Amino acid sequence: MSESESENPAGALRAAVRERRMPGPRTRRALLQSDDPTLARQAGRILKNLTVDGDRPREVEVAVLATCTIGPFEPLLRAQLVGAGLLPTVRAADYGTFDMSLATGSFTRDGDPGLVPVLLDAGYFLPGDWSAAEPDVLEKHVEGRLEEFRTLLAGALQHTAATVVVHTVPLPAQVRHGIISVRARSQVVRAWYQLNAALLALGEEHAQVVAVDLVGELAETPVQAGDVRLYRYGDLPYGDDALLLLARLVRRVAQARAGLSRKVLALDLDNTLWGGVLGEVGAQGVQLGGLYPGNCYTELQRTVARLREQGVILVLASKNDQDQVDRVLAEHPDVVLRPDTFSVRMVDWSAKAGNLRRAAESLSLSTESFVFMDDSDFERAQVGDELPEVAVVSAAGDPAYLVDSLLRDGWFDVVALTDTDRKRPELYRNRALRGDFSSGFDSSEDFLKALDLGVEVAPATEYTISRISQLAARTNQFNLTGIRYDEAATRRMSEDDGHLVLSVSVTDRFGDEGIVGALWVERTPDVWRVLNLVLSCRVLSRGVERAAVGWLAGEAAKAGARTVEGHFRRSDRNGVAADFWTGAGFAPAASAEETAAADAQVFTLDAATAAGIAPEWIALNERNGSPHE
Repeated sequence: MSESESENPAGALRAAVRERRMPGPRTRRALLQSDDPTLARQAGRILKNLTVDGDRPREVEVAVLATCTIGPFEPLLRAQLVGAGLLPTVRAADYGTFDMSLATGSFTRDGDPGLVPVLLDAGYFLPGDWSAAEPDVLEKHVEGRLEEFRTLLAGALQHTAATVVVHTVPLPAQVRHGIISVRARSQVVRAWYQLNAALLALGEEHAQVVAVDLVGELAETPVQAGDVRLYRYGDLPYGDDALLLLARLVRRVAQARAGLSRKVLALDLDNTLWGGVLGEVGAQGVQLGGLYPGNCYTELQRTVARLREQGVILVLASKNDQDQVDRVLAEHPDVVLRPDTFSVRMVDWSAKAGNLRRAAESLSLSTESFVFMDDSDFERAQVGDELPEVAVVSAAGDPAYLVDSLLRDGWFDVVALTDTDRKRPELYRNRALRGDFSSGFDSSEDFLKALDLGVEVAPATEYTISRISQLAARTNQFNLTGIRYDEAATRRMSEDDGHLVLSVSVTDRFGDEGIVGALWVERTPDVWRVLNLVLSCRVLSRGVERAAVGWLAGEAAKAGARTVEGHFRRSDRNGVAADFWTGAGFAPAASAEETAAADAQVFTLDAATAAGIAPEWIALNERNGSPHE
């Protein structure tokens, strides 16, 4: 954002709408990080008319269902979704149609949406009139309303592929304080906690449902949940601040669902992972453990370690003497993040923006995957200017707030954690080892042969569908058609005899890479058609994609199909895959003129020629059974 844009974000948004482009990354980040609901409402109204020419960002159709008046929730949510890099269409169901919309599974007049936030209020579960002297009756009524909602929701999910977001509901103070018996009050509050526990459990009962904890957010944030006068006047139970909190929670779900979450956390050391400047106070003088402020830095390190356990890749980005840093990380008794927890360590006196670029290159990831945390205003500004796509987190100020600063925006959220997520830090650390290993060979082919590469292609299972759909959402470079099948669509295709969903796993001498690719295939007796093929960038240039297609073609031939058909649809990010099909021996199915006019290029291969596709340095590891059996 230019200086004028930072001073006038509304002007920057109007310019983006006028020029038919997405707002820049700084402007979008400002939308996510602002706590001002008035600014967010204004931004959401400006963005209502946003259209984008040229390469379009991820689009999301949103239908808001509500048991009450939604107030400014629609513009607040739109501002958050654009802030996450999504191009949303947000529509709200008519007031008073909540039960009918769920009963019919019809959320909009314009087809099935991708995301359905459900705005719930306490009045939906409470009776209009109740007796404070009969808490048992009140409890049974709440249980009955919950069961009605659960039944309606289960029925609606039979008619939609949308992700439905539900949230916990605060109990109004008027209910709590209206019961003068301390024991009866505890009983009603307990029943309400059970209601919220049941709402959270809906996310475990249904793969399409995600539950978020609005009550927890309200407890941690100094805002008023609602205004009683507005509730009585217009059935608006939540104030603007509470609705902004809910919009953030829904945005985090949408962001994770679209694969826009970050993978890498780059961290400074001095006054970030420990207190003090190492070069000034020495190894024994840094603040870690014990009382304040050392305990704040220890808690940040513990939090970072937990993120790593869940798949976040750690990069060290510090201006320091490397020998001193290595000694502290290895020997200091209160250090949690030892040297081997970092996949890349950039400890020198170079500019941090350049070091982040080099770290991204060594990991074969885009800097768009990075979050950078530093206490220095100068370092954050320099990275923000040169790499605006990097999410910058401040470690300045009171160290008691370090953990909150890192976690509040949900940069690393995923819909569900997979085994590959848990293994990711070690996988990327092994990538650096492979880079060192490759320096001793005369040719890339000699290196690939020495890697002892093994590839396994297997039909999707209950245990791999989440990882496969995650790859569809996150993969940009080697994504042949850009079609991002979500978990529900992937599951349906895997269970349909006319389709085939495949995972691609890789091993080499350094270990198991896990599931790194996936194929979605439509199959008929004569033609097996690859609707999309995605492959993680960390295994590009090894021939894995050719081995996978060679395996598929062989299976097609065994099943009696004559032709394998591949598609390619160009995007602004997948140029690296443009020549894949011809490189694998496929021939264009149309002339250059016809291809230029078509939405996607089509390539075909005689299935009988499959034997020559897979590279000789890759061993195809067979699993018992074939997809055509």
